[in-house]
Amino acid sequence: MSETETRPAPMTRPIPPPAVSVETKPFWDAAAEGRFLIKRCVACGQAHWYPRTYCPFCDSGETVWEESPGEGVIYTYSVMHRSPSGPYAIGYVTLDEGPAVLTNFVGVAADGLAIGMRVKVQFQPTEGGPPAPVFAPV
Repeated sequence: MSETETRPAPMTRPIPPPAVSVETKPFWDAAAEGRFLIKRCVACGQAHWYPRTYCPFCDSGETVWEESPGEGVIYTYSVMHRSPSGPYAIGYVTLDEGPAVLTNFVGVAADGLAIGMRVKVQFQPTEGGPPAPVFAPV
């Protein structure tokens, strides 16, 4: 990029408030404190996302909350160009613990994303609810 060209602005867009349930309330409470939680099954040891009571691998009800650094790599992404707020990107991040998280990407222009890029969780305010996890380059 030459000195006279400007890089597109990083993507941001309003995020609607998440649906908070009894099952997910600990996650959203931690998000409000800037902490990212995942669930891990006590029976089979697998970490999973989206947080839920029953393990999606072995169907055990013995799951525990675990704090995660929220770091991983972009597995895939798609840029949405037709949006009133401008282009934005969504995609999957494979966390270092293993689970894949569907997310929004922030802090980078659409042309700055790449599969395999290291990213870290951040929390973005929502429209009247707890902050939502989004991912930005490290």
